[in-house]
Amino acid sequence: MKLTLNKPDTFGVIASSLCIVHCLATPLIFIAQACSVSDGCASAPTWWQSLDYLFLTISFIAVYRSAKTTSSKIMPTLLWVSWGLLFIMIFNEKLEFFHIPEYFTYASAMGLASLHLYNLKYCQCKTENCCVKNE
Repeated sequence: MKLTLNKPDTFGVIASSLCIVHCLATPLIFIAQACSVSDGCASAPTWWQSLDYLFLTISFIAVYRSAKTTSSKIMPTLLWVSWGLLFIMIFNEKLEFFHIPEYFTYASAMGLASLHLYNLKYCQCKTENCCVKNE
């Protein structure tokens, strides 16, 4: 919890990177599973599919905290737009409104991770609370 509150960009990079690994590993895991299942048809377990929502929630918290603590004026907007794109991509994938290639989802997750990495250069403080904006 302390990482989430004091280092939201580091937390965001970790969460976004894990999300990317999750997205990339899914096809490989289920191809291997389909080959080992006797009926030849394997669907993703519910717990694996729910990881998307877990990553969205974690990334929401990281973006919220990063947007509050950054010293850059444009970073909050960029972080929220990037998170919004990731949100749209994942929900579109679940509800299948439009056919959008998977690499757009990967790109939005990588974009969010990149923005968190870039935001690390802002507000490099020696104390925990020096960049926290007063509410």
